[in-house]
Amino acid sequence: MKSSAAILAALFLANQLSAETFDVIIRHGRIVDGSGNPTYFADVGIKHGRIAAIGKLTGKAKTEIDATTLIVAPGFIDVHTHADEIAQHPLAENFLRMGVTTLVVGNCGGSTTNVGKFFREIERRKVSPNIATLIGHNTVRERATGGSFDRPPPSEEMVTMKAHVDQAMRDGAVGLSTGLIYLPGVFSQTDEIAELAKAVAPYDGIYASHMRHEDSQIFEALDEVCRIARTAGVRAEVSHIKLSGEKSWGQADKVLAYLEKARTEGLDVTQDQYAYTASSTTMRQLIPDEAFDGGKAKFRALIADPAEKAKLVAKMKEKLHARGREDYAYAVIASYKHDKSLNGLNIVEAAKRLRSSDSLDDQIEMVLEIEKNGSASGVFHGMNETDLQKFMSHPNTMIASDSGIREFGKDVPHPRGYGNNARVLGRYVRELKTLRLEDAIRKMTSLPANTFRFTNRGLLQEGNWADVVIFDPEKITDPSTYADPHHYATGVPYVLVNGRLVIKDGDHTGSKPGMALRHKTS
Repeated sequence: MKSSAAILAALFLANQLSAETFDVIIRHGRIVDGSGNPTYFADVGIKHGRIAAIGKLTGKAKTEIDATTLIVAPGFIDVHTHADEIAQHPLAENFLRMGVTTLVVGNCGGSTTNVGKFFREIERRKVSPNIATLIGHNTVRERATGGSFDRPPPSEEMVTMKAHVDQAMRDGAVGLSTGLIYLPGVFSQTDEIAELAKAVAPYDGIYASHMRHEDSQIFEALDEVCRIARTAGVRAEVSHIKLSGEKSWGQADKVLAYLEKARTEGLDVTQDQYAYTASSTTMRQLIPDEAFDGGKAKFRALIADPAEKAKLVAKMKEKLHARGREDYAYAVIASYKHDKSLNGLNIVEAAKRLRSSDSLDDQIEMVLEIEKNGSASGVFHGMNETDLQKFMSHPNTMIASDSGIREFGKDVPHPRGYGNNARVLGRYVRELKTLRLEDAIRKMTSLPANTFRFTNRGLLQEGNWADVVIFDPEKITDPSTYADPHHYATGVPYVLVNGRLVIKDGDHTGSKPGMALRHKTS
């Protein structure tokens, strides 16, 4: 039984907490703390950018938010973005308005060449979300090898590449990324990547890979990821896990079983995913890789040579048919600077418009013409909803958009950049009940925070940084569509980053409290 002195001390402490003055109090909300534990009702007090108290608070605050009927959760952490131009577009409104407060850039092998300078620029200009970065293998390889890609790098180039990765890690990168369908990474060998991954191991960095294959050859690609992780002794992340192309559909259970087996064998491997059945990348991916060894000049020379062009066309037809397709209707032009009138059309429609024919030969001519004129980004429809939901349901799958910063109204981009997190909470939690609310939030918060080693983030708990999203579970949705993508997520009235409101009443406040999240190197 407690002594009277102990009881008085406890009452005094409780009264002090209740009477404390906070910068922000969020009242009457239903807390989803990010751990996966059940929701509960409480107030959240924020002071000096951090969560100061959670409970029934009777103190005062400069700003009070009534969260009655709303969910209060940790700010979402998007571990796979292409928001590398954040310093030029510091508000990152498409992310903040769907509750994302932390972005990891430098994915798919492409990153800044100077991580230290990148972070200093963010701090000088100031940005709305928190920012972390990976160091990109393609960036490092191109810098070391120049334009000669289709060869292993000699020892002196490997020394240069490893030194560059080491410097990036010392400057605060969270790990190494690869994009093995992109130049020049497509020409790299497994041993080369493993050697570079060894450079992130001393810093507890992660290896995040856009694998060589996400189709019927996915198991070969997974073998490579696991071999690299084992050889280098690093954690591994499978970027935007998917099964692309009808011939690969229906294997989600087998892929997940592969990953589970790898974990039981000692590998720390996880995966991220966006909530759509279409991908987005450049139209260049429709053309065989060997056409680009030597850069743009070689490509132009190749398609100017009738014999070489005929060989290339034959390979494109073979590649298309190998995926079980008869045409390029699945490939939609998202952003083509050379002719913006084609944005939003698929390749079949574009060929019909410009060439007055939608034959397969004319479609291929359209693809080659687009690349000749500077290429274009595209949206590619090729995944299966059942596979998507199976991947999403796995406990080690994080929610990540694979999106860049959207300029509102510009081009016809993939809708994931506006709606990814809201889509999960609206469609897959509320409507389809694929996920419990608590599990979905964990996939957006504590799981990515733990995986990418972000300390004091990803959970609503006292002492953590006050990255907070407040949303209506009955209204949150993603009005952005493939045909009409430029719509912000709805149902997210408030978002705080480091204790400051960046979204208030559904609109961006203009505040830029984001931090450069440098990975700790010791």
